[in-house]
Amino acid sequence: MFDHPSFDQHERVLFAHDAATGLRAIVAVHSSARGPAAGGCRFWHYNSSHDAIADALRLSRGMSYKNAMAGLPLGGGKAVVMVDAERPKTPAMLEAFGRFVESLQGQYITAEDVGASVADMEIVAGQTRYVSGLPRTAVSSDGNPSPKTALGVYLGIKAAVKFRLKKDELRDLTVAVQGLGGVGYELCKLLAADGAKLRIADVREAVTQKAAAQFDAVVSSPDRVLFERADVIAPCALGALFDANTIPKLQTPIVAGAANNQLATAQDGARLHAAGVLYAPDYVINAGGIISVGREYLGGATAESIVAEIHRIPVRLTEIFARSSATNRPTSELADEMARQLLAEAR
Repeated sequence: MFDHPSFDQHERVLFAHDAATGLRAIVAVHSSARGPAAGGCRFWHYNSSHDAIADALRLSRGMSYKNAMAGLPLGGGKAVVMVDAERPKTPAMLEAFGRFVESLQGQYITAEDVGASVADMEIVAGQTRYVSGLPRTAVSSDGNPSPKTALGVYLGIKAAVKFRLKKDELRDLTVAVQGLGGVGYELCKLLAADGAKLRIADVREAVTQKAAAQFDAVVSSPDRVLFERADVIAPCALGALFDANTIPKLQTPIVAGAANNQLATAQDGARLHAAGVLYAPDYVINAGGIISVGREYLGGATAESIVAEIHRIPVRLTEIFARSSATNRPTSELADEMARQLLAEAR
């Protein structure tokens, strides 16, 4: 573990197995310097346990940086549950995962993520107190963080467009959205309402067709949409998209989306910068969801105060964009430096 390429001074990496339910879970706690480690749980079919470990390590570090940059008194953690045809997600598995989380006694706070729903987290919450993003703690709606994540990404896209394209509105600009899950679909609603022209893609044909009709969008495929000509591309599915092979194919001045860990390696931020692409660091632009569920979990927040915090996302992004322009350094490097500084100050 200590030699794993994605290990980054993580405080704890815990493995759980429950033979009765088929649960195979990993919880990675990257940092608790600012508070208990908070981050969602991803249910996913991984090709190997090595891939699952890498995902947990990368995602948990991203949560440390995300929570720090969002100004939350929370550390960074993440859980992944390995599921497949032989071990599908079941209520019993969710309960076993809840018992695993409870055994950590608050060191890790879980929530929904890819492959998990609010209903799933309600089952988990039957076994542990350490769950956020639930209807019972929500100050508005049902606790689902996806619309809040989408709001932050939408505001971040507007900030990037203003900085790079010198435009105050999105009308008639082309935005390519990859992934029409809870966040991607909500983002399309906001973009379409603002007059943007959408190019969309998702692995689910029915969802794609529904969105195409609702938003008058052009349908593409998940493996092509990010490499078509557009004013903005918004990755809203899985990460590790941009590397030495894919970056030269980009035909956009702006990358600003909700997906976590969009850069395959740390060097790919520099590659985007060298290619003249303005990159909105993912853990800064997609922090709306954790702001929502984090504040609801901690207590004392209102719907208005949460939205006000989400509206600070474009302010932080613009600061990063301006520093990048002034120093000719990649936005990803600057964001990482800022996040690490905040963690160091907390320690």
